[in-house]
Amino acid sequence: MNERLVQDLEQAEVQTENVKCSGCGSNMVFNPETQTLICNHCGNKKEFGTGAVSGEFDLSEGLFSSPKWSAEEAVVFECENCGAKVVLEGGQSATDCPFCGTAHVRKSCELAGIKPHAVIPFAFSQERAFELSKAWAKKRLYAPRAFKKNLKAQNVKGVYTPCFTFDSTTFSYYEARIGQTRTRTVGSGKNRHTQTYVVWRNVSGTFQYRFDDVLITAGSKFDQNKLDSVAPFDTNNAKKFEENYLLGFMAYHYDCELQDCWTEAKVKIDASLKRKILSQYSYDKISYFNVSTTHSDLSYKYAMLPVYVGNFNFKKKLYNFFVNGSTGKVAGKTPKSPLKIFLTVLFGVAFVAFFIWLIMNGG
Repeated sequence: MNERLVQDLEQAEVQTENVKCSGCGSNMVFNPETQTLICNHCGNKKEFGTGAVSGEFDLSEGLFSSPKWSAEEAVVFECENCGAKVVLEGGQSATDCPFCGTAHVRKSCELAGIKPHAVIPFAFSQERAFELSKAWAKKRLYAPRAFKKNLKAQNVKGVYTPCFTFDSTTFSYYEARIGQTRTRTVGSGKNRHTQTYVVWRNVSGTFQYRFDDVLITAGSKFDQNKLDSVAPFDTNNAKKFEENYLLGFMAYHYDCELQDCWTEAKVKIDASLKRKILSQYSYDKISYFNVSTTHSDLSYKYAMLPVYVGNFNFKKKLYNFFVNGSTGKVAGKTPKSPLKIFLTVLFGVAFVAFFIWLIMNGG
């Protein structure tokens, strides 16, 4: 954020939270390995949290009563350690002071809109995330050898990204015309040949299914494709939200409204229902397929998900990667070797040509 924009922002002091070590007075941060607060100066630990699994909340009530959140809002806090006034950008709910590294958290009662209900804590350290990302990158088939040999991850940060989870009992009525391709031999003598045809049939019926924790990203910094690439997250075992989990990590408040996320969830549910319904039948062609669905027993929760974000630098270009901070699943992009791709294509063409040669020569 540039200086001119900072000066133009309305300066509003907000209360921030940090936990002091009872032994030496230093700031404590959340440690994924011990699931406690820990002082990096003297090693003192502090237990917190009840460990209770977060519950679900009525969706209709959330849609009706949730206030609007402006992603452009920004506030200023004063660092208790060094006195620096640091701009907390809109949507960001936890950060470190960039001048002295002190962990600060905006209290959930001061966040606009729906307050976080649940959090899945980070389960391992930033160093472990780095090792997992290196192991993943080395397995990329088309990544250049020079890249694999000199892997250097940069700017690896633990980020709590916002999402909404949705539960719904669905009842669907469907009708479709599906077909299956078959072959038959017709004619005789020189006119004997194989004929391909499609056997069509009309199907209809009802289908009921309970969806649990349909996960929809609520932050523009981490879109649905990125979220799906490192899913699943064990949302059923999420913890009741406490600010202490955020200490030492970055976190962002949602900037996609609950209504918009529910609309996206219904699209995802509809696509899943179509796959589940069609899986009951044998087919390879569809003439039409109509599904009408009603939803009941709707619930949701606002959860914070743990993701390590970093990048690899290769030939002055950055390649992002993402690590699920709970399961260790890695996704992202790596550079591709044109030579490896060319050799793969060449091998494929040679294999097909050899196969055709065998057929033509009675092999």
